[in-house]
Amino acid sequence: MPAPAPPAGAPQAGRYDPYAPLRLPAFRRYVLGLLALSIATQVQGVVVAWQIYAVTRDPLSLGLIGLAEALPFIGFALWAGHVADRVDRRRLAIAATVVLVLCSAALLLLAMRPPWLPLAPARHVPAIYAIIVASGVARSFLQPARQAWSAELVPRSLLPSAITWRSVTWQIAAVGGPALGGLLYALVGPAQAYALDTALMAVALLAFWAVRHVAPPRTRAHESVRRSLAEGIAFLRGQPVLLGAMTLDLFSVFFGGATALLPVFAAEILHVGPEGLGVLRAAPAAGAVLVSLWLAHRPPVRRTGPVLLGAIAIFGLAMIGFGLSRSYPLSLALLAVSGAVDMVSVNIRSLLLQLLVPDRLLGRVASVNQIFIGSSNEIGAFESGVAARLLGTVASVVFGGVATLAVVGATAARVPALRRLRAIQPVPESLAA
Repeated sequence: MPAPAPPAGAPQAGRYDPYAPLRLPAFRRYVLGLLALSIATQVQGVVVAWQIYAVTRDPLSLGLIGLAEALPFIGFALWAGHVADRVDRRRLAIAATVVLVLCSAALLLLAMRPPWLPLAPARHVPAIYAIIVASGVARSFLQPARQAWSAELVPRSLLPSAITWRSVTWQIAAVGGPALGGLLYALVGPAQAYALDTALMAVALLAFWAVRHVAPPRTRAHESVRRSLAEGIAFLRGQPVLLGAMTLDLFSVFFGGATALLPVFAAEILHVGPEGLGVLRAAPAAGAVLVSLWLAHRPPVRRTGPVLLGAIAIFGLAMIGFGLSRSYPLSLALLAVSGAVDMVSVNIRSLLLQLLVPDRLLGRVASVNQIFIGSSNEIGAFESGVAARLLGTVASVVFGGVATLAVVGATAARVPALRRLRAIQPVPESLAA
């Protein structure tokens, strides 16, 4: 007697179904919220950077933007991870998003300069920094909550595909957001750009609110914060592959990122103005989108360690080429390459984090990862501003690319388990709960 046919729409056994997570309503709403939130963040980043640089004409002021967000982002990270493992992650993500909506509205209000707000233009830059500090606190709680929450929305067997679609969503936003922010700033001014930023943040809030799922029970609710954090850190110290990948990301992006200096390249080296700045900011994401769509339609990478190390080495080479380039098309191409290979490394690190870490520890380990990311991105932006002040803009970017290559070599030598890593073996379901 022949076996009964599978239900309509069910994936066939043995075949990889890249769209399975998107068929789940809760995950679709989450992705919509992530898309709106990411576009808003990118628009805001471009407008804030150009607005501050237009007033100060100082590359260090661009680095201070990263520092203003990084210090609270990192300072609250461990506590935020503890909270994310103890409360409903959906509610925590929604609360943090409410604060981000208010921060966007504050930037809009500042740009509109209403007569009842007697703030002189010279005071706008410190006020913007203060708003960025507040948004850094909110993002500190949002990141571990959002990352751990998304893992609850899909079966663990679908996590690799869900992580890739999350990355695709973010990278699509990172393409459109910077270009949109630059164009709006150039054509209609910062107030209208901040209005779009605020509206998109509100859309993200509504989408997160619409996600419905039953959160798993949280255990050990009365455990001390110190003991809770110690458990998460002890787990991470016992995972040399995950810790090595996070350390590699920390130092490579800390030295190799040139995003904070793009206003200087747009204004003084490539001479393309705010519109060109938006396109420059979008170029890495354009490369990342193409690669992320390719990754979304194929099973996870098999030679994980060598691919991760190779991708970051190419990133360093692309940064060296970008620093030396005087051609706008060539600069865009090199930034696109850097984004493409960075997408590969981001995808691998995300898989390592969510496949190797049990759900009960995911918020705390994600918060440690958040410290690494905040250090590499935001404090790396400050490092870029300081290096540009001391060495010059071009020399600082070239130096960063060379330092990235050195970091790859040192990591490959000191973490042989990462160098030899092949397919990622997820933590068993029995231990994930």
